[in-house]
Amino acid sequence: MKLRKVTAASALVLALAVTATACGSSDDSGSSSGSGGGKKIKVGIKFDQPGLGLKQPDGSYSGFDVDVATYVAAALGYKADQIEWVETKSADRENALQRGDVKFIAATYSITDERKQKVDFAGPYLLAHQDLLVKKDSAIAKGTDLNGKKLCSVTGSTSAQNVQKTIAPKANLRELAGYSECIAGLQSGAVDAVTTDDSILAGFAAQDKYKGQFKLAGLKLSNENYGIGVKKGDSATVTKINDALKKMVSDGSWQKAVDADFGPAEYKNEPAPQIGNIVK
Repeated sequence: MKLRKVTAASALVLALAVTATACGSSDDSGSSSGSGGGKKIKVGIKFDQPGLGLKQPDGSYSGFDVDVATYVAAALGYKADQIEWVETKSADRENALQRGDVKFIAATYSITDERKQKVDFAGPYLLAHQDLLVKKDSAIAKGTDLNGKKLCSVTGSTSAQNVQKTIAPKANLRELAGYSECIAGLQSGAVDAVTTDDSILAGFAAQDKYKGQFKLAGLKLSNENYGIGVKKGDSATVTKINDALKKMVSDGSWQKAVDADFGPAEYKNEPAPQIGNIVK
């Protein structure tokens, strides 16, 4: 059987997670019963977010969410080749957990009171903020500088609406199908700034074709507490994942993954958040 490749960052995280497998018990279940013995665990991630969750052309997966999920799976008793990655788009995350399509989801999944009515969360494991991505030599340094400028986000994005409503009502909003199109527009000069979570922007900016061209404005327009979604009522799995996240921070694997996945974009990440500490 041909095994999926593991990215360098994931391999580093997995190597540091070897001792974490001792925390997993033999009765842990993924989508199939039991762990080990060739069994699989299904994990939900994004497939189209560089630096966070990206499916590569060769079939491998890379990004911070992938590295966190790989470490957590190891703590639950699953090796990297026993993980079955499942694409979970934002609109389908709650349904995927309720249907039992995946054991857990690590996919830029912000913890909110509304979502907690439908799923349980472990974490948070990253505190992100809504921000702006601009060209390296851009004079845009604060939100009001966007007035009269071309701001890009994806269709229906609350991030762009937030900017227009609260800090730059005269910004000229352009909504495109995806962030990759916005980033390409920023490179060509068709738009002046792109807005969404700083972690997502950093992931795109860290791609080889964009290295050194962009910078984050560092505005921190909102707090996004990324958590790992688990089926409602599965408190045992939440506890095990929280234990794994604590260990990932304490043994240095968390920071190594941040540096590997976001470093090229000069992403000034927040310190690892404390489990259960939701920043409003």
